[in-house]
Amino acid sequence: QVQLVESGGGLVQPGGSLRLSCAASDRLFRIRTMGWYHQGPGKQREFVATITSVGVANYADSVKGRFTISRDNDKKTMYLQMNNLKPGDTAVYYCSVVSLNFWGQGTQVTVSS
Repeated sequence: QVQLVESGGGLVQPGGSLRLSCAASDRLFRIRTMGWYHQGPGKQREFVATITSVGVANYADSVKGRFTISRDNDKKTMYLQMNNLKPGDTAVYYCSVVSLNFWGQGTQVTVSS
């Protein structure tokens, strides 16, 4: 009965910012390692960032220094602050309960002039 709902995607110009949210319906949210993954056109889904239950973050090299993953365990919500967006960031972004290999429906991020 775990549910994940992503929001916050959209169309943005290069250099712009977006903030993605993942609202989780999960009694055990506070102990989960959560993550963001994306899938660009014609590509496989790939790792973007993860965050442990206590807030330790890990990032793909391509987004390090530009993206920030965070979580609010009281609100059962995870976030991805995306700054200095590049056209290569264009993808569907998915929220994940990493250990369960469980995914949300995705939200589209398009970076274009």
